[in-house]
Amino acid sequence: MTIRKADKKDIQSIMKLLRQVLDVHAGIRPDIFKQNTTKYTDEELYYIITNPLTPVFVAEDEGEILGHCFCKFIRFSKDNVLTDVKTLYIDDICVDENSRGRGVGRALYDYAEAFASSEKCYNITLNVWNGNDSAIKFYESLGLGVQKITMEKIL
Repeated sequence: MTIRKADKKDIQSIMKLLRQVLDVHAGIRPDIFKQNTTKYTDEELYYIITNPLTPVFVAEDEGEILGHCFCKFIRFSKDNVLTDVKTLYIDDICVDENSRGRGVGRALYDYAEAFASSEKCYNITLNVWNGNDSAIKFYESLGLGVQKITMEKIL
């Protein structure tokens, strides 16, 4: 298995994974997430892949994309309250449902962490939906802990 930056030829494989991500989220929160769609269009995905501020990594094995990791640089600078830090925000990690349990997610995360370190980031952050217990357990196993909690009241 190889982890590398995504490129244009990976778009259709990534779109397949994005549908799987949406299915998980729609199953947890059908009141918020639409079914049978994806987070991005092909054109939006192309822009994200080619933008240096939004690196996307893929896990590939024998020409097959097994998973992806969408990242985004967030920089706080000259903020009245926050210290000047550079963060690598992981917007999405997805491992193809047929490749789970093979270390793909850990490999993607480890690659993103090494990348963040090489880019002199202070930290890595991500969000995970309440109810996605397997993702929470996975991220905790990687050493991530709660930074903040978003709360809601449905009206």
